[in-house]
Amino acid sequence: MASAFANRCHDARMNLTDATCYTALLARDARFDGVFFTGVKTTGIYCRPVCPARTPASKSCTFFPTASAAEVAGFRPCLRCRPELAPGCRGSTLAEALLTRLQERAVEGTRLGDLEQELGLSSRQVRRLLAAEFGVTPVQVIQTQRLLLAKQLLQETTQPISEIALAAGFRSLRNFNALFLERYRLAPSACRRKNSSTKDGIRLRLAYRTPLAWEALMDYFRSRLVPGVEAIEGLEYRRTVTLGQTVGWLRVWPHESEAVLIVEVSPSLSKYLGAVQSRVRRMFDLDARPDAILEVLGSDPLLAPVLTRFPGLRVGGAWETFELAVRAVLGQQITVTAATTLSGRLAARIGQDIETPFPDLHRHAITAPALDALSVEDLCRLGLVRARAETLKNLTIFALNGGLDFPPGLDHESAVARLVALPGIGPWTAHYIAMRALRFPDAFPAADLGLRKAIGQGELIPTRQAEQRAEAWHPWRAYAAAALWKSLS
Repeated sequence: MASAFANRCHDARMNLTDATCYTALLARDARFDGVFFTGVKTTGIYCRPVCPARTPASKSCTFFPTASAAEVAGFRPCLRCRPELAPGCRGSTLAEALLTRLQERAVEGTRLGDLEQELGLSSRQVRRLLAAEFGVTPVQVIQTQRLLLAKQLLQETTQPISEIALAAGFRSLRNFNALFLERYRLAPSACRRKNSSTKDGIRLRLAYRTPLAWEALMDYFRSRLVPGVEAIEGLEYRRTVTLGQTVGWLRVWPHESEAVLIVEVSPSLSKYLGAVQSRVRRMFDLDARPDAILEVLGSDPLLAPVLTRFPGLRVGGAWETFELAVRAVLGQQITVTAATTLSGRLAARIGQDIETPFPDLHRHAITAPALDALSVEDLCRLGLVRARAETLKNLTIFALNGGLDFPPGLDHESAVARLVALPGIGPWTAHYIAMRALRFPDAFPAADLGLRKAIGQGELIPTRQAEQRAEAWHPWRAYAAAALWKSLS
């Protein structure tokens, strides 16, 4: 088990042993939330390290790197700490990347057979890697994630059980009921509890590791919102949503006293709650490890003042890769404000109308099929220079051909190289997409004028010098970029 933990927590530079896990359990250390799970032999239940229940004796504990492994061993999830709320733990190995992708796709209803092309590996290779690293099979990972999402929806919403089964990725209510009873020794209806959903929307909770610099994250998004598609009021983020042929809206804000975000989505999106959760987690960087990031960056005199002032600084992500890639192209060689203006014009031109309870949300986001319908001349009439318009057209064709669907395990240098091969996409644009949309923590757009000025402490230094200075920030250069941008404001 120790070797699996070592790989699982590579990003935190840890080598977890049973003794280390038990120490973290005694302290209810939130830094380890989602990093491991504790199976209690005397109760047959598995918990998060932050569980408020009385700590069991060490001899009664078995530690697992994933919820799937705990369930395969016969443990069922705790009803108090609710393992389904635990933040994820992104690592650096191929097996970890595969596990993360499977967990995300499982709750979107994707079949394992349909994932082979996306994963870039055969089902046999995937099985071998997961068995060696975590002791689980892909089917077991998928079943666990779907059951945990269903358990969460049972406890937090008033949706009918049949709809919950569908939203969690199950295609058969009978199979869902049977598997739920087999794993949890409860009927789904027994998990119902009082919830906070409203008549206007469905509310969910997403946990994160503290601290979280939410106000700083909102400041970052606020200057980059696409008018009509996104809005921020106070500390609440809102946006329109299109998933498949279904449209709706969501809003997100932090809980006043708990380390969770509250996510409210329109009832129209009820069958896509799993997809909404995984996208929100990526967008707001909820699986980040603030302790591991601070360990590397916190002693740097250039970054320390910002990280001290804004503890838990995150890298603002994206709802959808193509949407962010378009924004990156629009932002080439112009100001953030000018890029926001162009984004608004483009959304007004090709984004269809949508009705929401919020006056400032009324447009669909930019999509590749909609952008493909515009000519270069159409784009130029919106205010784009011809070179930028041609780049957008190249990007659109690339996306429609699946070019933005990167396989798990691909390193950020390879992803950047693929993007730079597109005409009009340079290193700055590629790294910006890699850090925000593809979630590579070590991507670093060194050519960015703001970063070069921040590193030069007011002096605009050459890109090469910025790259050299950033060498000390591996493997968290994207977080260093977020801190440097924040220092400018």
